[in-house]
Amino acid sequence: MIYATDSFDKLPHLPAWVTAGRPETPEYVAFLSGAALNHLHLVLSQHAVPQTLLRARLALRAAEACVTHQGRPKRASELRDAVAFLQPGDSSGPAGEIYLSWRRAVERPASVKALRRALPEIDADQIATWLDAGQGPPVARTAFVLQAVLADRPREPATALILADAALAQSLGWNHVLPLLALGLRRADLRKSDEELRLACHRAILAAAVEAVREGADLARRAARLKEVGPKLRAKGAEEAVAQFLIRDAVAPTSLTSLRSDRAARRFCERLVDLGAVRELTGRDTFRLYGI
Repeated sequence: MIYATDSFDKLPHLPAWVTAGRPETPEYVAFLSGAALNHLHLVLSQHAVPQTLLRARLALRAAEACVTHQGRPKRASELRDAVAFLQPGDSSGPAGEIYLSWRRAVERPASVKALRRALPEIDADQIATWLDAGQGPPVARTAFVLQAVLADRPREPATALILADAALAQSLGWNHVLPLLALGLRRADLRKSDEELRLACHRAILAAAVEAVREGADLARRAARLKEVGPKLRAKGAEEAVAQFLIRDAVAPTSLTSLRSDRAARRFCERLVDLGAVRELTGRDTFRLYGI
């Protein structure tokens, strides 16, 4: 049942020593990034964390970072708008396409086929070749894949970062891509190579894993609240509608097709806001989006 409440207050806490101070040596940076990844792995194993939603939320942040790397910064709200109301045949624009690539990359279990869906302009054999380029421990392999893709496509940092995060997920035995590198790497880091790039990846993963742990804990708390109010919702199709908020970063009322009408969907979303279970994300009076 979707309304069963998991205990979010028992999530393992990130040890303070992981984030205390600034590591100075490459060995210590590597140690801390490994510790942060290990803790993130524990958090991802908790049922209280809505993992699909966590990946979707991090995909939005990764897209925001990638668009900034390309010199045309867009806020998360603008990226949401670029894709939320697309109709068949509409163009989302360059920034929207980057966001769609990240969304598709995290939606399905990581595979060459799934990554080809996220990056339709790239041949599947080329994707497989890049993913096989890296060797060694997870972060070293990730940096190698990142460098290989950037060498071939220097103007496509989003492509390189998606495939590098895919390599990291495969190395760690994760079923899905979890956006991390884009959250922590700076634009200047993408011009580095070899040992300097590996060190930058360790630093980025350390910062991003800490952020992902915090985001996971926050979403677990918000998801618990949504599940708590679920039994109070009497509308026909309410359970299916609530489920959408647990897997999607932003929900337009018109997409809640299990409810009777668009008007009923809008009232349903407003009811969830009144109950403190979801937030209105746009600040607009029309074309609103909601999320936990």
